[in-house]
Amino acid sequence: MAQIEVWFRTQLFEWKIQPAAMRITALYDRYLGYRADEKLRQLCIQTAIIGFLVHLLLCLLYQLDWISLSQRTSGLFDSYLDALYTPFSIFLAYEVYELIRTIPDSFTNSIGKQFEIITLLVVRDILKRLSDIDASVTSTIDDSITILAVECLAFLILFGTALLFSRAKRETSSISNDSEELEKFISQKKQLAVLLLVVYVLTAIYSLSTWSYGVFEGDGSTNRTIFFLDFFTVLIMADILILLVSYQYITEFAYLARNTGFILSTVILRVAIASPGMSGAFLFILAGCLGSAVLMSGHLLHKSEQANIRESE
Repeated sequence: MAQIEVWFRTQLFEWKIQPAAMRITALYDRYLGYRADEKLRQLCIQTAIIGFLVHLLLCLLYQLDWISLSQRTSGLFDSYLDALYTPFSIFLAYEVYELIRTIPDSFTNSIGKQFEIITLLVVRDILKRLSDIDASVTSTIDDSITILAVECLAFLILFGTALLFSRAKRETSSISNDSEELEKFISQKKQLAVLLLVVYVLTAIYSLSTWSYGVFEGDGSTNRTIFFLDFFTVLIMADILILLVSYQYITEFAYLARNTGFILSTVILRVAIASPGMSGAFLFILAGCLGSAVLMSGHLLHKSEQANIRESE
């Protein structure tokens, strides 16, 4: 017992004398590092499978009239396609965690991850709309079909944008070649990532508890504003903060303008999340087109600079 107490005091003393940056880095490695990511990914897959089967069972019980639900809550179980909503929601939660992990890598990777999340979010909305159509008695072409078509177009554009970002290479030339400055910048972004992880957990708990309370009260409505509207608001503020901090290390106007364009596209994504129906789908399309155009412009600029360097040599 005495040895355990001595070890604990030693660890506490070492933690106190560590610089704040080292503490944050240790927290990042512990909760956002490779091992933590692998464990969470396996947990996510298992939870998604269990959640899908449980949701499917509840749909079956509702179809057999073995359980009774309010009219608004029954929208979650009146079609077997509704069971797809649960695993997609779990995967979306994991993708948000992945987004937080990518923040120290590069600004481009972080923006690309945001487009991946929005792509999955649109897919989830499409599946939910399909389940509503499947549960409906009408077979006529109405506004729901029109919105569905536009959302599918938005998915294709967002998916293409996410693929463009995933293939984009990390452009370290836009940051000062001073390795100490680069390490300092990465350390600052790790600190921000740890802070965002705390915000993510708190926002998720608040959103889940609020939605669960609504379900028990008979309001089981679902929409993409739950959690994502609040978190993307915080995320935009974090992107702006990274942009401001990067002014210490990036001097070229073109790269600053590119990053500003990326932030503009994410602001449009945030507005699209809050916009229902057709307007939201069109805003998703606009954000995808803007993000792709800014990315391609930056890529062409990078190739032009590389060509000029080769010519000068």
